[in-house]
Amino acid sequence: MQGSFWMKRVFSDLYRRGMSSYLVDDSRYSFLRELELNKRNSGVYNGKWFGSGEVVTSISPASGQIIAEVVTGNEADYDACVSASQEAWQQWSELPAPRRGNIVQQIGDALRAKLLPLGKLVSLEMGKILPEGIGEVQEYVDICDYAVGLSRTLEGKYLPSERPGHALMEVWNPLGVIGVISAFNFPLAVYGWNSAIAMVCGDTVLWKGAPSTSLVSVATTKLVSRVLERNGLPGAICALCQGGSLIGELMVKDERLPLISFTGSTAVGQKVGVQVQQRFGKSLLELGGNNSVVVADDADLDLVVPSVVFASVGTAGQRCTTLRRLILHKQVYDTVLERLKRAYSQVLLKVGDPLGEGTLLGPLHSTEAVHNFKTRVEEVIRAGGKVEFGGK
Repeated sequence: MQGSFWMKRVFSDLYRRGMSSYLVDDSRYSFLRELELNKRNSGVYNGKWFGSGEVVTSISPASGQIIAEVVTGNEADYDACVSASQEAWQQWSELPAPRRGNIVQQIGDALRAKLLPLGKLVSLEMGKILPEGIGEVQEYVDICDYAVGLSRTLEGKYLPSERPGHALMEVWNPLGVIGVISAFNFPLAVYGWNSAIAMVCGDTVLWKGAPSTSLVSVATTKLVSRVLERNGLPGAICALCQGGSLIGELMVKDERLPLISFTGSTAVGQKVGVQVQQRFGKSLLELGGNNSVVVADDADLDLVVPSVVFASVGTAGQRCTTLRRLILHKQVYDTVLERLKRAYSQVLLKVGDPLGEGTLLGPLHSTEAVHNFKTRVEEVIRAGGKVEFGGK
């Protein structure tokens, strides 16, 4: 576990220097100020910024240093967001779909202008390497482009009627306020996928990002809100209420939110789906995976090995699409195993700061994730498994 050694060394250096300063005040992280982040930030937005709940401290998983603080929302703050978003929906849903698409296009342009600083923030707060952080912002940009086209192709059916001189028309209507609950591993892209589509369809959006990546939620909402303000539109079209499980539970049970989009663990997603269904709401669930690769005896091993390593190492294995199981034909088992061991030895040379040039593997997101990883390795060993590479 070379990464563990690297983490210990970093923490040792931090303790020697002292950890009282916030990274937002460090000139090396000037991109934080470029994104209008401060030492303490309001985490609730419904046309104005506020927050009456607990203060969450955002920590860089790579160094353990404090980035900044976010004041989250309480139940009253949440209710204010939903009410404002409902009111904004009355105006937003009446705009022609192509006009809504134009607003989303402007959001995409605003994201392009901040591609690098936003990508750096994702890497700093979540822990994924910089190319992945930038790529996540690009995903939001790309879905905005897609949504612009969609806004001009929303259609319905024209059906004949049995009554003379009459016809039937199918018209799709906006749902209302859409609730989006996103996870730490994709703190920006998941919101983008949901919000861009919902907006061109005439829906408003209430977002609760993961508490541990609250700064990404705040910075993204500030960028979106600027676009809405320039166009004379209510900020509550894209509302934000950062918080813990309380806010999530309120959203799931709230009949004012006809659809909940949840990204997270399978265990929690199952509960979300049931609770939303109990009130006859709609849900979109993007949950965990248990992905495998099957390697046949005639497979191209030059393709297999880099594919397996990327699928396993990307985002330090913290994706729903992460490879968890490798099923090998007995004729290629030994060859693939040896090639993978060599490949991983090269990856270990590029473990480090996710913002660093050339880094391939950053940290796990939290101490809980580290504990869970170590626990799983111990379980495998107790079950008779063998650690072929690393493990210390």
